[in-house]
Amino acid sequence: MTKKLLLFLLAALTTIPECGARKYVFRMEDYGITPSAGDCTPRLVRFLHEQRKRHAFTPDDRVVLKFRKGEYHFHSTEAVLKDTYVSNHDQWQPKKIVFDLTGWHNLTLDGGGADFIFYGTVIPIALQHARNCTLRDFSIDFAQPKMTPLEIIESDTLRGITFRAPRWANCYISDDGYFQTRGEDWEYRPVTGMAFDSATHHLIYRGGEFPIDTREVQPIAPFLFRAPHWKNAALRPGMVVAARDWNRPTPAIFLNEDRDTHVLNVRVHYAFGMGLLAQRCENILLDRFAVCPNERSGHAKRYFTTHADATHFSQCKGLITSRRGLYEGMMDDAINVHGIYLKVIRRLSDHALVCAFGHEQAWGFNWGNSGDEVQFIHAGTMEPFAPNTIAAIRPYDQTELRGMRTFRIEFARPLPDDVQGGEGIGLENLTWHPEVDFSRNTVRNNRARGALFSSPRRTRCERNTFDHVSGTAILLCGDCNGWYESGACRDITIRKNTFRNCLTDYFQFTNAIISIYPEIPRLQEQQAYFHANVRIEDNRFDTFDAPLLYAKSVDGLTFRGNRIRRNSDFPPFHWNREPVKLERVTNAHIQPLGE
Repeated sequence: MTKKLLLFLLAALTTIPECGARKYVFRMEDYGITPSAGDCTPRLVRFLHEQRKRHAFTPDDRVVLKFRKGEYHFHSTEAVLKDTYVSNHDQWQPKKIVFDLTGWHNLTLDGGGADFIFYGTVIPIALQHARNCTLRDFSIDFAQPKMTPLEIIESDTLRGITFRAPRWANCYISDDGYFQTRGEDWEYRPVTGMAFDSATHHLIYRGGEFPIDTREVQPIAPFLFRAPHWKNAALRPGMVVAARDWNRPTPAIFLNEDRDTHVLNVRVHYAFGMGLLAQRCENILLDRFAVCPNERSGHAKRYFTTHADATHFSQCKGLITSRRGLYEGMMDDAINVHGIYLKVIRRLSDHALVCAFGHEQAWGFNWGNSGDEVQFIHAGTMEPFAPNTIAAIRPYDQTELRGMRTFRIEFARPLPDDVQGGEGIGLENLTWHPEVDFSRNTVRNNRARGALFSSPRRTRCERNTFDHVSGTAILLCGDCNGWYESGACRDITIRKNTFRNCLTDYFQFTNAIISIYPEIPRLQEQQAYFHANVRIEDNRFDTFDAPLLYAKSVDGLTFRGNRIRRNSDFPPFHWNREPVKLERVTNAHIQPLGE
């Protein structure tokens, strides 16, 4: 036996019997996957396929993929192509996946402090139909983000805006005269942007999301351009605009139909969609998970991270935990937890309906199982009625679950006569709602909102810092008319959080720093209440403006022990001049604010 073969056998594979199970430790460098290997995608894809085929892992075997510290590069050319329907993302198919971890159990992806750099529109990591898996100790970044930081050099309301693009941006002027950039498998022209203060990294006060018009753009010097039609008096020299389009094709980490997943000390520096998207999962722990700009040399001026939410949990159950996390620079929320309302389309019998997904970015995946508890809801008043149980569920107009939009659902008990379809009735799956623990996280310098919770199960939002969130810091929503995101909060505690200069701009549902704002088109007809048992206690507000709490359609609201410090960091601007504004709220206990 040669020395080389002996070292390979000893180092590459360790098998340890453990209560009838085996433990495999794969050192990735032994398979040619090293920081100096160039494009690691072909080797990684081949390795995952061959090891699954060779070892026929049992559900009890433990597997460790161990990387050594360094920078690894993964291109899109030889990524796995797979139809993958991701909630709240664009449903372009197929998706490109680099780490395709479908069907693994008891797997640990141990990055060892590695930096994973990706190219093209890929899903870096997809963990699907997996149990008891851990992702730990690595970062995810892209060599060339589609979102482009444009530094404002000159802003003239007559001559337009002069801006500088970063040197890593592959920018050019299109044939029809627009500023554009291109990557490994994409090209785009920015249509909208958000402006950051280059000194503080805060989104600028009252900057909003504004259109970017680069028609007839003129090159001045390398990476320096003048856009004569782009005019915005709020933009000043030194500001940095995160220029983007509205698409969100892929998240950085995708969890689908998983159980008992741990994500530990993982950092996402950029994603074409969301940082982490989980759908139909049970029990997820995020500990020291960060979505934050890459501060290494050459990356410090990005300011932004994801095109949408940092983390998003759609139709999950069990316990969702995010603790000691850092979420900053997102174009949307730090966390959004919700179920999905289906629209009732047609009645087939007294026990069967045709129901469909309602939103164009949320369809194609499973929604429920036989035995799940459900209830109907009137979309106009958001009042639930007629609880029932699913007896059977299957795709209505195709043979497989993947890619479906409509379901045939049979129910254990007869349906009410008024459930016919087409009259504004939704269906909610009560089984697929999680408990939530969001604690000791930092949310800062992001657009839109901080944390969104829509679950009737126990939810705790405690000891977090919300720092310069440009919209509402915490939102309790619910909507069966547009987003179709379900879940009335029935047991939620918001305690010992710090809110620092949040709500510097208007966005959807942003009536106060804490906004309880279900979408109810016919509130005047509502007989019941949507949210219930909301406790907001012992928080600290450091703010320049008036509105602290707005609440609508709540039965049982406590607001006590909260302290406020007024500052003059920005001019007050919000239309809501009441610290606490209530609209159709009963059983409210509001304690005066402490200074």
